[in-house]
Amino acid sequence: MAAFPGTRPLTGDAVQITTEAASVTITGRITSQGVLRDGRGLVELTLPDADPQQRRDLEWSKRYQYNLYLGGALLYSSPELEVRETRRAGDEALIISGSP
Repeated sequence: MAAFPGTRPLTGDAVQITTEAASVTITGRITSQGVLRDGRGLVELTLPDADPQQRRDLEWSKRYQYNLYLGGALLYSSPELEVRETRRAGDEALIISGSP
C-alpha cells in the first residue's frame, strides 16, 4: 500500500478509523483521495453522515489512521495522519483532511 493515495479517488464501503481515544468502523460510500492544497499534500477522507457521537469524536481528534475496504478487501491503509481540517459537504458528509 502506498503512503499517499494519489489524486484519483478510491471508493470503498467500509473504513476502520483509529484515533487517540477510539476505534470506529463506518460503512457506506467512503472516498479517500490525495489533494494538493497550498503546496501541501493532504489526504481527504469523505465519510457518509454517521452517528453524531462518532462524528464529534473524529472532529475533535488530533491524529488518526484508517483502513479503507471494499467488499472486505483492503484498498488502502494510511499512515498516521495529523488532522488539518474537518468540514461538512452539502449532503452532511464529514470530510477529514490530514497529513503525515
